[in-house]
Amino acid sequence: MAPEIGSGPGTVEWRISDSPVPYEAAVAEMERRIAAIRDGSAPELGWLLEHPPLYTAGTSARVEDLLDPNRLPVYRSGRGGQYTYHGPGQRIAYVMLDLNRFGRDVRCHVWRLEEWMIAALARFNVRGERRDGRIGIWVSAPDGREDKIAAIGVRVRRWVSYHGVALNVDPDLDNFRGIVPCGIAPAATGHGVTSLAKLGITASMADVDIALRATFDDVFGAAATCAT
Repeated sequence: MAPEIGSGPGTVEWRISDSPVPYEAAVAEMERRIAAIRDGSAPELGWLLEHPPLYTAGTSARVEDLLDPNRLPVYRSGRGGQYTYHGPGQRIAYVMLDLNRFGRDVRCHVWRLEEWMIAALARFNVRGERRDGRIGIWVSAPDGREDKIAAIGVRVRRWVSYHGVALNVDPDLDNFRGIVPCGIAPAATGHGVTSLAKLGITASMADVDIALRATFDDVFGAAATCAT
């Protein structure tokens, strides 16, 4: 899909990739883009995509949390966090923003990413929530079980953010069995992972993209507040 660019201060270009993007290619593209954002030769970017099935290891990843090293390719990532799974049916949103516009506050940036996921999920009548001590966005089942539906991991270089969020639309959740997702062991904690599809929500990736676009400006607008 051709890029779409907004107008006015803090203009953000939007790009949607129609086929899965290899992880290393995506990281290389993000590196190029944040350099261009820093030198003023390109606008900020929101990039919506999917990856082929793979695991990424964040800066806090522990070797013992990779339960099945031969299941899928594993990539070291400069983002924060631990192990996570990416694959078809999961909407990745890489968000490249100049945090000079937001007071150089990384914690606030993470809060806004969380708030964005919560607002987008509300469009599907799903209540996404934060949990103290647990990164990402969670949903509660009637039996009290809490499952993660969106993962968050960011990196900042010279006050330009990259990486971002991963929202489970309809991925193969069995692939999460090869890792301890984000360091939270389901057997020990009773927490797991879920998706819109598992919750009974029939939503296409295009539906999710519309929800993401519709809620982004309210969260990341110049006047938006941050309650960290």
